[in-house]
Amino acid sequence: MGTYIDIDSHDGKRFHAYHAAPAQGSGPGIVLLQEIFGINGFMRAMADRFAEEGYVVLVPDLFWRMKPDIELGYDEADFHEALGYNERLDIDLCMRDIGSTLDALRASPMHAGKVGAIGYCLGGKLAMLAAARLDIDCSVSYYGVGLDAYINEVPAIRCPVLFHFAGQDTFCPPVARDALLAVFATNPQIESHVYAGCDHAFATPDRAHFDKPAATMAYSRTVALLRGILGPIHDLNRLWEQHCSYEFATRDVDAILPTMVAEPYVNHVPTMTGGVGHDELKRFYRYHFVNANPEDTKLIPISRTIGADRIVDEFVFCATHDREIDWLLPGLEPTGKYFEVPMLAVVCFRGDKLYNEHIYWDQASVLVQIGVLDPTGFPVAGIQTAKKMVDETLPTNTLMRNWASSEGKPI
Repeated sequence: MGTYIDIDSHDGKRFHAYHAAPAQGSGPGIVLLQEIFGINGFMRAMADRFAEEGYVVLVPDLFWRMKPDIELGYDEADFHEALGYNERLDIDLCMRDIGSTLDALRASPMHAGKVGAIGYCLGGKLAMLAAARLDIDCSVSYYGVGLDAYINEVPAIRCPVLFHFAGQDTFCPPVARDALLAVFATNPQIESHVYAGCDHAFATPDRAHFDKPAATMAYSRTVALLRGILGPIHDLNRLWEQHCSYEFATRDVDAILPTMVAEPYVNHVPTMTGGVGHDELKRFYRYHFVNANPEDTKLIPISRTIGADRIVDEFVFCATHDREIDWLLPGLEPTGKYFEVPMLAVVCFRGDKLYNEHIYWDQASVLVQIGVLDPTGFPVAGIQTAKKMVDETLPTNTLMRNWASSEGKPI
């Protein structure tokens, strides 16, 4: 998605930066600060992702004064080489180069609004220093190395900063981390999270300690900060309503995919149905979802929670099993039985497009209602689960054989 551009340094020289822009052509700015491996595939991928979120992104080459255009991987030889560059890096000169990158970003005709910084590893340290020394609007530090050496600069931070710490990070051991957290607690602009059981570089997919759940949580928190400080704010409710209308009202497969990112995915968790990527998902929608839903399909909305980058939608799915419903009841011949089941959709967005959907429901309840599962002796219920979702006054604890034993006891 991106290209390389030249940045004018403060001392009359030039260095490269990777540039990624949003599809809409303009947006708030982000300076993305590299690990010790240069502007490699991971840094470009993250720049492209943040561009997809709606930001104009620059990734400056921070090692250019030693050797321009360094791009390293994560094997032992590259790691050893990267450590050498890191040890020789002049932090003060580096900060001036970041300042030059900020100037270039603000001068760009694509830039509109505020500017933030995000950094990983070495970049995580530089992101903190940028918040203390430079004119930025917010900053995010992922497992910054050597932060404790600059702890005296924390009081100078005047913009919101988010820190992500790996709980088992040997490059930031507990003693150093606890000292930092104690000082951070005195600055109301700072928010910190420690990811238990994770090691350094937990957000880098190609590294040994990559932890997808932690990386996902950290990313969501990062986007929440960016949205709140930099914008842009998207109407996620409208986007989700439009997407659902194409799925269930107009049943227009060709209109569904344009509401999503280029390579989206959907996972119906109980049956593991859906698709990963544009082609597989479109095939799923066309032949196994949109027109596989019964004509009397109805959704009863219960609640909707809207966050910075996702929606959690709670509803009751109602339909008659008058056909084989591939995505919900795969392999089961139609029974003609009507059913209602509570469902939960967790829908993630990137910018103004859907990125993924995770849909949950109680499959046992559906199987009971269509008559293929005898609930006798099992702690499962049928349509009562949906009825109670709508009306909380209906009986509770009917499946608990020991419920009566506590009646009248002290509480």
